[in-house]
Amino acid sequence: MSIDPRVALESLTAALEEHLTAAASRRGEGDPAVEAAFFAVADAFEVYDDSLYEAYDEVTPLQVIDDEDADDDDIDDDEDLEILQDSEQS
Repeated sequence: MSIDPRVALESLTAALEEHLTAAASRRGEGDPAVEAAFFAVADAFEVYDDSLYEAYDEVTPLQVIDDEDADDDDIDDDEDLEILQDSEQS
């Protein structure tokens, strides 16, 4: 079953608005409402991107990064690797 990209975009927009509301009323670090809104944005974006691709063979220039990807990206270029190695030797 394919989802209309316009419907998926409306869901993404709503998720972004809910995230902004949650962030603006944050009750400290690790607020569960902010975390839930964060994951709702990620999920809604993936649905939108998939539906856009299915309908029009097109994608957005955006990407959802999970924790594993973020850890790998921390050491992407040689300069970062050298700094990491120098700090480990000290």
